[in-house]
This record gives sequence, structure tokens and C-alpha cells, in this order.
Amino acid sequence: MNTANTVFLIIAAILVLMMTPGLAFFYGGLVSKKNVVNTMISVFIICALAIVLFVAFGYELCFNGNVAGIFGRVQHIFLSGSDLTKVVLKEQGITAASYLLFEMMFAIITPALFVGATVGRMRFNFLLVFVFFWSVLVYSPLVHMVWGTGGLLAGWGILDFAGGTVVHINAGITALVLSIFLGPRYQKQTRPYSLPWVLLGTAILWLGWYGFNAGSAFGMNQTALTACLTSTVAAAASMMTWLLLEEAFSGKASLDGICTGTLCGLVGITPGAGYETCAGALFTGILCSLASYFFISQVKGRLSFDDPLDAFGCHGISGIVGALTVGLFASQKVDPGISTSGLFYGGSWELLGKQAAGTLFTIVFTLLMVSLITAVLKRFVNMRVSARDEEVGLDLSEHGEFADCQISASQAIFGK
Repeated sequence: MNTANTVFLIIAAILVLMMTPGLAFFYGGLVSKKNVVNTMISVFIICALAIVLFVAFGYELCFNGNVAGIFGRVQHIFLSGSDLTKVVLKEQGITAASYLLFEMMFAIITPALFVGATVGRMRFNFLLVFVFFWSVLVYSPLVHMVWGTGGLLAGWGILDFAGGTVVHINAGITALVLSIFLGPRYQKQTRPYSLPWVLLGTAILWLGWYGFNAGSAFGMNQTALTACLTSTVAAAASMMTWLLLEEAFSGKASLDGICTGTLCGLVGITPGAGYETCAGALFTGILCSLASYFFISQVKGRLSFDDPLDAFGCHGISGIVGALTVGLFASQKVDPGISTSGLFYGGSWELLGKQAAGTLFTIVFTLLMVSLITAVLKRFVNMRVSARDEEVGLDLSEHGEFADCQISASQAIFGK
């Protein structure tokens, strides 16, 4: 075991774990006052659910052996009898225990992302059951296909450094399908609960993204430094692009807008963080912001799905653009280990074609599996709350709690 790399990976895992409560603040600040508690608990409870599932059998479904390039083999329930001291990444000196811990955090944050498409109208119990089946039938196979030994998409030669397909396209398409099944809200309330929470959540997510991207190098090395740098540049470029777009088309810059723009850049650079130059990261951030901005502002309103917090518009659209830009901006000078450079760095159309194939496969696979899971579950578990519950808010109807504790003046003065 390499002690320095193990400490680095543990710190990275902690940073990724912090992204989930950060996302709870981001989403909680964007929703209406009557759905704040439901939104935050829906995100945060996944920390517990995903950890239990990953330890029970998720880790082995993702990384233990290979079944047809789609699944791993489950041989140790709850890791009983598993050798966690075994070095699984020999070059970096990373043991199974530290590798498992880091990958577990990805299993937490990914399902939390699509909660943004379901706020204000999905039953809490349905969400829990859905995340269980989604983790087994959608997330674990995609992890194995992209990052597992003998994985199908890995065999195709696609590059996904930290989760463009596995995390963001996957979560974005899931958000789209769930929003379609749920149908539109009866009353669309656009006034956010707390913009300071949105900024706080964005800052925590940005900080955690360094663990997300740099940690995927699995050691304190040049690749990790590259991922840190490209993540920073892409986020900044995307934020500035969103700001300029808002100034140009609406005449006013908004806090929630530039926060969304920041996340689009971070989403987009994720699959290429360890492969791209700073210039490539700059253009990746710009392209992702352009694509997500115009989808959210121009296209979304013409479609018949209701994604309140733009989980698909941000993670789905920017994830797709980011996965494709690897085929444009990846460079063998940055990572000599990749088979070919992108189109703009001396390569041919080969890598771009592979990225397009992997992206399309991820979209279709997720679309079909999520549709199947949702259609079956709806027969056994009520998916959507009643119109009355939606009107009063899910904080009260689902949890009996409120984000604000208000007391009357007489109670405050007389203690009644």
C-alpha cells in the first residue's frame, strides 16, 4: 500500500461525500418554501441507502470479475470474506478498501442528482424503492461497462475519466424519464426559497469536484494536478459564458444562473479532466454552457416534460457535450496512456466516433432501463402525491416538518 496515495484518495472520498449535502443546499435553495425539507431529505437519505447497497453487493456488481461485459460477480455479500487489504491498483499502491471507499461516494452522488427533476410531486417512498432498483439495474452495469475489468464500453475504447457517462449522462437521462412519467406540476412556482443556499451549495459542489475529478487519478501525480487545473478552468469559462449569455439575452445577470453555469462546466469537464489541455477545458466549459443555456431557455419550454431544477438541462446536456468534446480535445501529450488524441490535437475522427457511440449507448440503455423500472414500480407503489398534497407541499404531507419554524408574537413574549 502506498501511504501517500491512500491518504490522497481518502481525502478525495471525503470531498466527494460532501458534494451530496452540498447538492441538498443547492436544490433546497431553488425549490419553493413548502418543499424544502422534502427536497433536502430526498437528497441526503441517499447517503445511507447507497452506502448500504454498495457494501451489500454494489461494489462486486461493479468491479468483481466480469459477466458478459455488463456485470461483475457477487461472491461476498456485505463484503464477508472479501480481502480488503489486497492491492487492486498496483501502480498507485491502492488497496481494495480505499478503492471501495472512493467508488462508494460516486454511488451516492449519482442518484442524488436526478432528485432535481422530481421535486414537489414524487412520493418519498417511491423514490427510495426506485433508487434501490436503479442502483442495481442501471448504475452498477454502467460502472462495470465503463470502468470494470472486461467492461463492454471499455472494450470499445471510450474515455470517461471521472464519470461523464456513468454519472452525469446517466443521472440526466434518468431525470428526464422520471419527469415525463410524473407529468407536470399543477402549479409551477419559480420563486426560490434561498439564493444564498444556492450559492453555498454551488461552492461546496465545486470544492467537492476536486475530489471527484482529481481523485479519479487514484494518486498524487501529474494526472491529478491536470484534473484539478482543467476542472477549475472549465468551471470558470462556463460561469463567464452563462453570465454573458444572460446579459445579452435578458439584460440581467442572475445568481442562480451563474451557479448553474458553473456546474455545467464542472459536469462537462468530468469525462475529460485527465485527458485535456487547459485550452481544451476552456472550450469544453464554453460549449457546455452554451448548450445547456439554450436548451433550458429556448428548447425546454417547448417540450412536454417538467424538470423543475433542470437536472437534465444541466447534467444531461452538459454531460453529453462533455463526453463528445473528449473526442475533440483529448491529447496524448497530457496522457500518453490513451490510444489516440482528439480531432483538434492531431488525432483522427476515431476517438470522436468512439465517444459518440459510448454516449449514444449510455442514453439508450438508461432510457430503456429507467422506463422499464418506473413502469413496473408504478403498479405496486404510488409514484405521485395527490393534488391536495402537492398544493400544501411535501414538507407537510410527506414529513410533517417545515424549513422555517414560525411562532406568534404572543408565544414569543409570554412563552405560550
